Amino acid sequence: MQGLQELVNLPEQDKEALGITATAREIAQQPLTWRGTRKVFKQHEDQLRAFLEAAGVSEQLEMRPTVVLTGAGTSDYIGQVLTLLLRNEWGCETQAIASTDLLTNMADYLVPGRRYLMISFSRSGDSPEGVAVLHQALEKYPEVAHLIVSCNRHGRMVELVRGHAQAYAVVLDDAVNDRGLAMTSSFSNMVLFGQCLAHIWSTASYEAVFEAVVRAGELFLPVADAAARDLAEGKYKRVCMLGSGALTGVAKESALKVLEMTAGGLKTMAESVLGLRHGPMAALDKETLLVCFASGDARRQSYEADLLREIGTKEVVAQRVVVGPAGASDLSACSERYLAIEDGVPDLYRPPVDVILGQLLGLYASLAHGLKPDAPSPHGVISRVVGAFQIYEQS
Repeated sequence: MQGLQELVNLPEQDKEALGITATAREIAQQPLTWRGTRKVFKQHEDQLRAFLEAAGVSEQLEMRPTVVLTGAGTSDYIGQVLTLLLRNEWGCETQAIASTDLLTNMADYLVPGRRYLMISFSRSGDSPEGVAVLHQALEKYPEVAHLIVSCNRHGRMVELVRGHAQAYAVVLDDAVNDRGLAMTSSFSNMVLFGQCLAHIWSTASYEAVFEAVVRAGELFLPVADAAARDLAEGKYKRVCMLGSGALTGVAKESALKVLEMTAGGLKTMAESVLGLRHGPMAALDKETLLVCFASGDARRQSYEADLLREIGTKEVVAQRVVVGPAGASDLSACSERYLAIEDGVPDLYRPPVDVILGQLLGLYASLAHGLKPDAPSPHGVISRVVGAFQIYEQS
């Protein structure tokens, strides 16, 4: 199977035949586009700081708003991987609530009289749930502040908040408005934007971290590419993805990429490292590929190594693959394949890097299943943007 750069460099007609015109390029471009997203953040930095201050984020601790990170599918996972970072940096109670949940249960989640900042992530800005949640929140909860992060300047969500005193919208570069069905560079770039946002009052200290993330991504891309190509040739029937903390969201997003791009031909599941023992381990078998996004924290690594050893002793998977920090000998010893993340990037900042393996595994598994990664659902069961459906107004 050809490597990523070879796929990107194929003649256009060959890429169209394989269905990789968009997806291969969008995965490959990521470390470079992260710098562009950092520039977009800097262009909005002063206005964003003023907006967040008005929303109360920098006030005394007890006066700060609850921050709700929302989106659907992959955009929900963006919120999940950013929750702990924003909580740590802003000192605000922060929670990720899918827009699919807010649409049906908004009144159960929002406590009357409490201050909120809702940050919505959406590649297209046209997700039916995202548009409906934003519309209903603006109408029924006018005190809630809204920040929209999207990749489409023409999306309805961006239009809804235009000129609104309690809202602000940021649109990333059109290059990361993925044309393929599966979100890849749009995911990592919106996560990267969220990291910039977390450090809006500490931009200088973030510079070194940002450079480490970009460098780690550049180094990991070819490593993940070789591993994913090899793994996609295995005759697995199931992939189980694991992570801890922010990396649990990476496991979920990686599992989704494989599921989407194989049109469900390769079944996937995602769990937290310690959650696997509580029932989900029953789904593992000798046709399962296990992928663990392992922590750089020594204490968390101990839990991860114990679980990996237990799985090895029970012989319940075909192969254990670990993505983790360079030099983690305990983790390497209890896996069949160890992929190192260089430059000592802390867990909270690793999601844009680690997810590359899941994206590439989805790409190559799609090709191995005879599908077209750009549009892998032959009968249109899933689509790039969820189709319109009936929205029922909250009473």
